[in-house]
Amino acid sequence: MSLISHLQCTRCGARYPADSIMNLCPVDNSPVEIIMDLQGLATQQPDLCWYRPERNDMWRFGGLLPLDINNPDDQPHIFCLGEGNTPLLDYSDHPQAKQAGFSLLVKDEGKTHDGYGANPTQSFKDRGMAMSISMAHKAGISKLAVPTQGNAGDSMCEYAHAAGMQAVVAMPDNTPMPILGRVAALAKQSERFELELVKGTIREAGALLKEKWLDKGYFSVATFQEPGWRIDGKKTLGLELAEPKKAGEPWNLPDVVIYPTGGGTGVLGMWKAWNELECLGLIGQRRPKMICVQSEHTQPLVEAFESGTDEVAAVEPGDTLAYGLNVPGGVGHFKVLDIVRVSGGSAIGIPEDDIHAALSAVWKDKGWWVCPEGAACLAALPRLLEDGLITPGDEVVVFNTGSLEKYLPDLRHLL
Repeated sequence: MSLISHLQCTRCGARYPADSIMNLCPVDNSPVEIIMDLQGLATQQPDLCWYRPERNDMWRFGGLLPLDINNPDDQPHIFCLGEGNTPLLDYSDHPQAKQAGFSLLVKDEGKTHDGYGANPTQSFKDRGMAMSISMAHKAGISKLAVPTQGNAGDSMCEYAHAAGMQAVVAMPDNTPMPILGRVAALAKQSERFELELVKGTIREAGALLKEKWLDKGYFSVATFQEPGWRIDGKKTLGLELAEPKKAGEPWNLPDVVIYPTGGGTGVLGMWKAWNELECLGLIGQRRPKMICVQSEHTQPLVEAFESGTDEVAAVEPGDTLAYGLNVPGGVGHFKVLDIVRVSGGSAIGIPEDDIHAALSAVWKDKGWWVCPEGAACLAALPRLLEDGLITPGDEVVVFNTGSLEKYLPDLRHLL
């Protein structure tokens, strides 16, 4: 029995049946999200029966997800490739952390680490796509389309291939070759996959899909433009930050979360996770300061945050090594901005030279395969200390959203 109560618009609050197959809310063209029946969960699976920490993937959260891998009715639709349950790497010897006296952890969504789960395409996108493809399969959808800056297309193809679906991916023609090559190889080898390259960014990729493919029966799983599936996949990021590090310890949250923000699905997902955990009585009202990091060359959220507006206007994209941040505007940015403000956080644009320097430093210091987007978050630390958003004794989590190797050879010179 599904524990989804209904779908709900993130802006106007309009409600839709749990099994609705829709893109944006027809009332105001805003994203919808899944509302779980938390009272039903607590009644049917009391005493954390839904939580399976022995599982080494994101499906460890069972009935708190829209599909429960412990439910025989859901199992045939779940395509688990090992995604999630990624480590928090200790970086408390980082120069800023040592000097200022705060704890620094890196949530590594890229390279595989022994004893943990493994995102199959070495990107946090696998969480959202694992949920999206599984939910689409349950809904009887067999043809999917996604515009992407790169990693989401790679991920969708991985899961669509596992599910036997058809897929079309549209991405910029300057996407890093390791990413583009994986999608191109699938398109070459299988008639079920199509690759479209565009000049520009994810914005132009989305326009091409709408013009050429969506009227051919392909369902869009673009950022925020599916029925909340990707939000609930990314929700597992927030659940993993909160879950006990050792058996018997309480659920708890860090003080500051620094997140590289293109579309922003992960911000909504984590916030949703923590609200649900509070409703279940596992955490209190305290939330981390949410810091959204963007490239100074493409920073729609930063401009809106600094100007004090409630809406986020699209900007002209620039040129950044952090390809995942080159998102000129997003339909869910208004909600990301609201979460940043409610949390007491900030939106910060990082100069390109600082991204390059941080990437080079972490590679030489730790040998970690941190991607440019993750490096941008590390580069934000001095500014956050200066602005008082990080204070002595804080636990700070930086998200590394993918593996450095997916960006070679574009950044080899920095290593």
